[in-house]
Order: sequence, then structure tokens, then C-alpha cells
Amino acid sequence: MASYQTRHRDPLLDSETQAVLERRSKELLGIGLIIVGLLAAMICFSYSPTDPSWISASDAPVQNWLGVFGAATAAPLMMIVGKGIYALPLVLIAWGTRFVLHRGSDRAIGRVIYVPVVIAVAALYAASLPRGDAWPANFGMGGLFGDTVLGMALTILPLGPVIGVKLLSLLLGALTVAAMCFALGFTRPELRTGTQFVLMGTVMLYDMILRVVGQGTARATQAATAARGTVAARMADRADARASRPVEPPVDMKARAIAAVRSRPVTAAAPVMTATAAAAGGRKMPPIIRADGSYDNAEAAPQPQIAPEMAAPRKMPGLGNLLRRKDPEPELVEAETFDHDLESPPEDRVRSRITDAIKARVMPAPQAEPHPVTGVRIEPSLTAGRRPQPLVLPVVPPLAAAPAPNLHDDWQDDEAEMLIDDDINEQDFTPAPAPVAAPPVYQRSTLPRTEAPSLTAEPLFDPEARPVIPAATPRKAVVQHGMQRATMPSKQAKAEAQPSLTFEEKYADYEMPPLNLLTSPSEVQRHVLSDEALEENARMLESVLDDYGVKGEIVSVRPGPVVTMYELEPAPGLKASRVIGLADDIARSMSALSARVSTVPGRTVIGIELPNENREKVVLREIISARDFGDSNMKLPLALGKDIGGQPIVANLAKMPHLLIAGTTGSGKSVAINTMILSLLYKLTPEECRMIMIDPKMLELSVYDGIPHLLSPVVTDPKKAVVALKWVVGEMEERYRKMSKMGVRNIDGYNGRVKEALANDELFSRTVQTGFDDETGEPVFETDEFKPVVLPYIVVIVDEMADLMMVAGKEIEACIQRLAQMARASGIHLIMATQRPSVDVITGTIKANFPTRISFQVTSKIDSRTILGEMGAEQLLGMGDMLYMAGGSKVTRVHGPFCSDEEVEEIVNYLKSFGPPEYMSGVIEGPDEDTESSIDAVLGLADGSDLENALYDTAVAIVIKDRKCSTSYIQRKLAIGYNKAARLVEQMEDQGVVSSANHVGKREILVPEQH
Repeated sequence: MASYQTRHRDPLLDSETQAVLERRSKELLGIGLIIVGLLAAMICFSYSPTDPSWISASDAPVQNWLGVFGAATAAPLMMIVGKGIYALPLVLIAWGTRFVLHRGSDRAIGRVIYVPVVIAVAALYAASLPRGDAWPANFGMGGLFGDTVLGMALTILPLGPVIGVKLLSLLLGALTVAAMCFALGFTRPELRTGTQFVLMGTVMLYDMILRVVGQGTARATQAATAARGTVAARMADRADARASRPVEPPVDMKARAIAAVRSRPVTAAAPVMTATAAAAGGRKMPPIIRADGSYDNAEAAPQPQIAPEMAAPRKMPGLGNLLRRKDPEPELVEAETFDHDLESPPEDRVRSRITDAIKARVMPAPQAEPHPVTGVRIEPSLTAGRRPQPLVLPVVPPLAAAPAPNLHDDWQDDEAEMLIDDDINEQDFTPAPAPVAAPPVYQRSTLPRTEAPSLTAEPLFDPEARPVIPAATPRKAVVQHGMQRATMPSKQAKAEAQPSLTFEEKYADYEMPPLNLLTSPSEVQRHVLSDEALEENARMLESVLDDYGVKGEIVSVRPGPVVTMYELEPAPGLKASRVIGLADDIARSMSALSARVSTVPGRTVIGIELPNENREKVVLREIISARDFGDSNMKLPLALGKDIGGQPIVANLAKMPHLLIAGTTGSGKSVAINTMILSLLYKLTPEECRMIMIDPKMLELSVYDGIPHLLSPVVTDPKKAVVALKWVVGEMEERYRKMSKMGVRNIDGYNGRVKEALANDELFSRTVQTGFDDETGEPVFETDEFKPVVLPYIVVIVDEMADLMMVAGKEIEACIQRLAQMARASGIHLIMATQRPSVDVITGTIKANFPTRISFQVTSKIDSRTILGEMGAEQLLGMGDMLYMAGGSKVTRVHGPFCSDEEVEEIVNYLKSFGPPEYMSGVIEGPDEDTESSIDAVLGLADGSDLENALYDTAVAIVIKDRKCSTSYIQRKLAIGYNKAARLVEQMEDQGVVSSANHVGKREILVPEQH
């Protein structure tokens, strides 16, 4: 029977490699758990009930550290289990640490399965805790699960709610700790070791505190004992001194001391060792300047033999001695270094000591009157303050021969001075008698010529009286932040920021667009320059101006979101035009894109505007949500942008009353028109404001086609634009007739009367001619009653005026002139824009009737003068940077807001949801012939049959000469409207000048060519 041996195969990996891979896998798993635990902790601990999520909608910015994902994750977890979810990141981090350290990882599966139980118990414990102001949610800290289960438990327990909640809180707290320890994988040995570690740490900390407190108590006891010894020794010394001294009046004692000092022979400056210095035991001491001109140097002076009673050890002044001190003792000035030789001139030595003392002084002192030259110390005044008084330092020259110093005599003199000071200090603080004037101590006649030369009187040194140095005038802070004020939100912004939850559905014909359709200002990146950088720029600008010969000072710097204005106070006699002409040179020297220089109205300064390195974006929502726009009483508010200081600029179109805008392509002109249109849409309903938009470029305003505010579709054909403007002129005349019958002066008065009539259910009446009497032939009139209608404001917006002027310049100019002169009171306003601000487009008639103008960046100074009447628009930065001239007066620089195409589309779609607009057919189709004739008569375009005949003869001559005939051709040649050109062609067809149009619209010229 054959047997087969099994083939032995070696394993792919040996046991050691497998063990290493297993350990590394556990470590990677632990690191992953730690990372997930940290992310979970960030999500849970940064939870905010105001964050938007799929449970609650809010416009507030996301406060969760992980953004929208974190807010959407934290909201349901917090709502279900509340703060009980905090156990999850703790478990993840703990088990991740165990896997990394390889401690107890084998117990993971058997313990982790109890984590949901731990979270539930923790939620119940959190629900039993009282809610504070830090928890703004409408459910408890244990979530809905904790509130529900805890409420059921309280109903089951026979205890009251207060005692039941407290008892359950204690039990659940202990149970939470126990369950948490079990879920974290702790075993009994680990718990025992941890408890021992905590107890040992507590005992060691307590022992350390006791030692520190014991050392402090011992030091305080030693200090108190030393203080008592010092006080007792000093009291004994003073008692012995008073017993050995005869009792005399204080004035006699002082006079005697002065006389003793005067009678002292003048000796060379020698080292004097005091008792205190002797007790120092050879310690290095700084030199001390004395009142008699000598100095003490503990290092240079020899060690004398001192009596035992004078060699008492130096004691620290005790607390009692400090409290009993009534007047400060004279202060001895210590020099920093002492390297002078004894043979050096005393005058130079004393002066060097004075200089060193002045440098050593730290606290400033008031200027003092110079004292007369004396050889004694000036006693401190009894009524003066507590500050130390100066020492008298006379200048004493070196003598030819000086006897050896007598330390015993010097010590007695010092002791006498000390006793005099003590007696004076112990007296009551009463004014002392005036000192008797005494002659100078050192006089030429009293000194032998063989011993000392003549003395030179020098002013005394007073350490308290520092030399009066004129302080440098601090430079005034030029950076001005005071004008910037916080933008207050409007009522609509506050209402949308804190929405009210209502369960009643509201049906409205129209609702204002919400602000959340616009970009939030919180997404804009702010760039703020430091005051130091602005100060440095101001000094650099002063230097640049000085290089060009402009003398002045930058007195103020006003930073803004786009540019910073530096206010220059020019020197007397400097012309502003000279500085304005240096705009390009200033921009080049300051490395700026451009610089605008202009005078500041109402002030003596010249404003120099330089662009910021980082331009801040201005968004439309920031201006519309401001109180200046939302809560204003303006009839037609326009959000223009921000000024240089960053404050919102809102203009009232009803007060302008018309606006002319100019700027090159890409300067932000079309974006500004969009922001103005959106401003009106956010403020006014279709019943309050209607619009007529004329867009020959067919790009910018076509997006608004279909909104309920329009009176007609967006006009893109220049031929129809003339018809629309003539309809506006006819509407203006009709409104004036209504207001004259009503007896009011403007549209506000008319609408006020109409609203009163509607409130009282009244009807208006009018007399209408219905025909003629058959018998008499007189006209028959009837009274017709009708319901009055509120007249809305009409805003005519023309995006490109140059194209219209090229097609029908005469009629366009006549319509614009008529509307600009008279349309204000009727509630009709014009906003006209052009990208070619030349004199053939912006004529003198148009400029005279448009006092309010806005200029964006233009290409030349001539264009700036054309639109504004002054230079400066060529120095703008583009992208919404504009100059706003209100009422023909001052010019203000404004940074226009940005509004993207997506925002415009969202707002337009929102407005279209309220239904189609109610168009008026006459705007595009034009009035009938009689009405058009009357309008042409008003505009001065038709003065009778003679003018029509002359116009027809001119058209016939053009057709015969050019051999071409079409309505558009006649319209271009004669610069007339489309309807009038069509009538001329029809008239020529009727009279046989041209044939009828063939299948392609071409006409043949029937009149032969004239040579």
C-alpha cells in the first residue's frame, strides 16, 4: 500500500513579520480613531442652534468649525441626544490612544458595543441638569430623548418633581461615570492605579502648600523680630543723644550748627568713613557727595578704627520706623561710577558728579529756583511736601596743604547734623521763622593767601531741579478713524436675520424681494491698514511733495475701502492748481496706479486720494440692508455705493430729478445702472413705480423683460425709442392736466387726494362732450364719475444715449429737453447713460437740464470736463469707481457696489413669479396722428404746414439725387423719427415720385434723374 508524504510549505510571512504588521495596523487604526474623534469633538463642541441645517433655515453665518457639513451633522445629533453625544468623541479618542499604545486593545469589541448605552445614560443625566443662558435651544441639554425619558421617569416616581430630579441627577451622574469607565475599557487594576496616582498627587500638592506657607511664616517671624530689635536700638540711641545734649530752642540749635560748620577749617577733599560704611565690612559702596564738598567712597577710603559703640551692625529699617517718619531725610546722590583721582581738579570732579547725578535721576522734578551759595545743607521746610530735599554742593578748589583728616571730628559733626534733623522732625508741622541772612561761608578776606586761592562762586547743584530741556512736541496723530461709524441695519434686515415662525399662509399680490438673494457682506474679505503704515505713507507723501517744491503738512489720513485720502495743509501762498497739476507725478513717486488731487469743499486742505494696495469689494446688500436705505423716507432711493470713508451713499432720484451717467467701456457703468434698478425694485412696488427701459445695445437691460414694474417690453430698436420718449412726453402733459384740475402742485399732492378719496369711498367726476344738439347745434356735455387711480412714478432708463442721438438726434434732444425741464412735478424721471461723453452726445442743452451727473473712468481730461465741468475722472480706478456731482455743486468720490449677473437673474425670477406685467400698448405703437401732431407741436418739431412741406421737398430732393428710397434711409438723412419718415415715403408714393415696394421691399424712382 503506497503512502504519500504531504509536501511541507513555508508560510508566506514569518511570525515575527506578522506580529509587526499587526502592531502597525493597530497603530494606524488608533491614529484614524483619534482623528475621527477630534473631528467629532469639533463638530459637537462648536454646535450652535442658529446654524443653518436641513432641520432649520437661517441666514446667520455658520459658526460650526467644520462649516456647513459640521452644522448639518451636529443639528440632528444634538436634537436627539443633546450633550450626551459628547461621549462619542471621548470614546473614539480613548480607544484610538489604546490602539496606539497597545494597551487593552483586545477588549475593544466587548466594550464598544455598550457605547450607545453610555450615550443614552449621558443624555438622561444632561437632561436632568438645569438649562442656562448658554443653551439657547428650545429643548433640554439631553435632547428630545433625554426630555422624553426623564419626563416618563418623573411621572413613575412617587416623589415630587424637584426632589425626583435631584435624586435622578445623582444616580444618573454616578451611572454615567461607571458606564463611561466600562466603555473606555478600564479594568480594576487600571482603576486602582489611577486612584492611587490621584491620591498621591493630592497628598504631595498639600505637602508642598504646607511647606511654602511654613517658610513664609518663618520669614515673617524673623522679619518682625529684626524690626522690633531695630526699633528698640534706635529709640535707645535717641534717648542717649537727648540726655547728653543741653536743651535749647530749635532756632539756637540750628544757628549753632551753622556756626560750627562755618568755623570748620577748609581742608582738601578727603575720604570720610561713616559708621554705616564701616559696618559694611569692606563691602563695595558707591561714592556719596556730601554737603561740604567732600565725598565718601567706601572702596577707596582706608578702614579706620571705630569705637565699639559706633560699629554696631547695620539693621534694616522696621515697619514702625517707617510709619513714625514724619519728614524725609535729605537724599544722598549716588554716582554710577567713581574713577576720578584725588589729584584731579575739584571743580571738574564736582561737575562730573552733578552730570552723573542728573543721569541717575529717573523721576522728573519741577524746576526750582537757584539757591544762594552757602556752605551748609539747606534744611527741609516743615511745610513742604514729603519729597526728599536737595543737598547743597559748593565748589571747593584744592588747597595747597591739607592736614590729615580727623575722623573723630567729622563723625561728631555728622552726628550733630543728624541730631538737629531728628529734633526738627519731631516738632509739630508749624511754619518756622524765616532764616537770618548770612554772608557766604568762603570769602577772600578770611582765608590766608598762602593756603588757599580765591574761590569762584558757582551755582548750587539741586538734584531735584533738572535742567529745563524743551520737550519735543509730539506729532499729532494724523490717522482719523472717528468719522467711521457702524452701519445700522434696516428693519427688513433685522426681520430677515430673526425670522418669525408662523403657521398661517399669507397670500399677497406682491412681496418685496428678500435680501438673501444678494451676496452677503460677510463673504467679503476686509483689508485694514495699520496706523503705522498709514503714518509712514503720510511722511513719504510729504517727502514727495517737498521734492516737487510743495511745502505743507499732512494733517489727516482717512482710510477707506478702496482709496485713502491724505489731507494736505498747504503753506501760505501755495496755489491749489499747482498741487492738482502734480497728480501724475505723485502717483509715479508713490508707486500708485493713479492719484486724484482736489480741494475739499468747505475746508482749507487739499485732498490727495491714493488707491489702497488691496481693494475691498463693495456689495449691494451691504447698502440696501443699511438703515440709510431701508428706513429712509426717500421716494426713489438709489444705492450709489460707499464714500471714501466706507459709509453708504444713498441718493434720492425724486430730488435730483434726473441723472446723467458717463464712462468708458468696462468702467462699471452698466453695473451701476443694474444696482440702481435693483434699488428701486427693493424699495417700491409696481403700483408705486413703473419703468421704461431703452437698451439699444440689446444686452444689458434685456434680462429685466417680464418683471411687473415695466410699462412696455424692453425697447431695443432705436426707432421705437423715439416713439417711447414721445409717449412719455404725452403722459407728462396728461398728468399736468389732471393735477391742474385737482389744484395740486406735484404728484405727491395728487396721490394724497386720491388716497383720501379711496379711503372715503368717493368718486371723481369729469365733464365729457357727448355730441351736439340737433335743434340748436350746441355741444352736449355729460358728467361722468370714475374711480380715481394712484399715479405711479415713471423712471425712464436709457443705457446708451449715443446710439439714439445718431439715429434721431433732433427728436431725442427735444424729448429729453422737454422731460428734463418739466417732468419732475409729474413724477417722471430720467436715468441716461452713455459711453461716449463727447459734446455731440452730451450737448449743452442736455447738460443744462441734468444738474446731477455721475462720471466713471474716462479716457481724457476733456471728457471729464464735458461730463463734470472739471478734471479728475480720468484718474479713477475703474470697476465702479465714480465721481458723483449732486445738484451741480461739489463732487464726491463714491465706490459703486458690485452686483453679479446671477443675483440679477435670481431677483428677476422672483419678481416674475408674481405674474406677467401689465403693458401699455401706446408706449411702443405710438399715439394716433392727432396726438402725435400735438406732441410734435409741444416739442417744437412741427410748426405748421410750411415746415412739413419743406421737409417733404427736402426728402424728394434726396431721393432724386441719391436714387434710393426707404423709410430708414429717409430717417437717417433727415434725422427724424420712423413714423414721420414712413409718412414722407407714403406721400411720395401717392404723388408718383416712387413706386410701391416690391416683394423685397425695394422701390423704384419714377422721376428721371436731373442733371
